[in-house]
Amino acid sequence: MRTILLVCLAASAVFGQSWHVQTSGVDSNLRGVSVTRAGPAGVPVVWACGSRGVVLRSDDDGKTWGRVDVPNASALDFRSIQAFGHGTAYVMSIGNGAASRIYKTTDAGKHWTLEYQAASARIFLDDLVCASKSNCYAVSDPVDGKFLLLHTSDGMNWRELPRDGMPAALPGEGVFAASGTSLAVSKKGIYFATGGAKIARVFRSKDGGKSWSAFDTPIYSGNVSSGIFSIARRGNAVVIVGGDYKNVTGTERVAAYSEDDGEHWKLAESGPHGFRSAVAFVDFVTEFGPVAFLYPANVIAVGPNGEDISRDGGAHWESVGSLKLNAVVGFESHAWGVGPKGTIATLP
Repeated sequence: MRTILLVCLAASAVFGQSWHVQTSGVDSNLRGVSVTRAGPAGVPVVWACGSRGVVLRSDDDGKTWGRVDVPNASALDFRSIQAFGHGTAYVMSIGNGAASRIYKTTDAGKHWTLEYQAASARIFLDDLVCASKSNCYAVSDPVDGKFLLLHTSDGMNWRELPRDGMPAALPGEGVFAASGTSLAVSKKGIYFATGGAKIARVFRSKDGGKSWSAFDTPIYSGNVSSGIFSIARRGNAVVIVGGDYKNVTGTERVAAYSEDDGEHWKLAESGPHGFRSAVAFVDFVTEFGPVAFLYPANVIAVGPNGEDISRDGGAHWESVGSLKLNAVVGFESHAWGVGPKGTIATLP
């Protein structure tokens, strides 16, 4: 692992806290971030990934970073990363056919196994998400008119889920591989979000991918650059963000929320301040004197022109920063974000 010198800055406040920006010095547009803990009382371990085959890792809560080399991957564009414990991580690259790959390490990046490589040029992986260290899913753009999902139940062998119960994709419909967060999984089901068609939709399966329902949403859509770019859920609350990535300052229909596990959607009453590529629930805690308040409905969204937070599950949003970030993840009371030019930031 090669050690990288970081420059720490601060920008924008929320609940009296500030974003701490860490410049990695790596020429990469970072698109994926995952945070885990090495043991119940261990220090957080943070992973990030992006273009030029870059994978970064910190085992001291972001104080220092090292670049982890994935063999024969310098030309790949990594968009999703999922980490567990001290040393286990999956990383997924995008692209047509053979460029769509899934690698895994169990020793903190010293060695990697190529677990999946698309054999068909029609497959284009967009996102990867894990429910546990061995139970993971990946989604591809439509193949033969229907979205394709991969699944592993042992953390090693990947198979295509049956698509008999998958609704047909609309003309031009696809999944955006922008932040590793257009696919989500919970005990209640599997969810993925789409765009590029006349209607932006959320797909949900409650039976492990055997059957699916597709729900229309009010997110801005109608061209190849617009739709839902990210989905986050907690209990029955589901939040989606997006818009048109070619119009980053556009605020029309960029966020929506559901209170019934994605079946019905409401447009945010006051939305984020532009296109947003990722959203995550975060357990921010604020203190007033001796009293601390936990806001379980806090949601943070990031994009190329800033960040916004909602304290009511996605109904109302306010700006909390102006960083250029692509992806965000909530970990306990922190938010971690990554973006262009190797940007890594945390909001404690």
